[in-house]
Amino acid sequence: MPTAVTAVPPAPSDLAREHYAAEFAFETDCWDVHDALAFGPDFVLLDVRGPALFAAGHILGAINLPHGKIVRSKLEQWAEGTVFITYCAGPHCNGAARGALRLAEIGRPVKIMSGGITGWLDEGFDLVRDGAPA
Repeated sequence: MPTAVTAVPPAPSDLAREHYAAEFAFETDCWDVHDALAFGPDFVLLDVRGPALFAAGHILGAINLPHGKIVRSKLEQWAEGTVFITYCAGPHCNGAARGALRLAEIGRPVKIMSGGITGWLDEGFDLVRDGAPA
């Protein structure tokens, strides 16, 4: 008798390959962001939480732009092809997706950093507060 895990069989390998390959077009992870920040990123990292949460601790190099404030005029300082990476509190928060949606609606290339602050801390990486360790 199948368990709840196998009652619905896995997708065929060709569909699974397409699905998982597509995920990389939409998401990146904390390790990849961390490594890229160390070598000079080729993206803009947006913390899409509110200013108080940003001030309490954020990723060094991130720019605070709450998802509700993402509008075309606030993005004019970056070239049209600039890639944006959004993050929020973590997997329990949909702020990164809300920010990514707003960026996509404006026509900007975007990915989400899966895990958010929770994932960042789980990996052992530090946060900063106004340039100092949080």
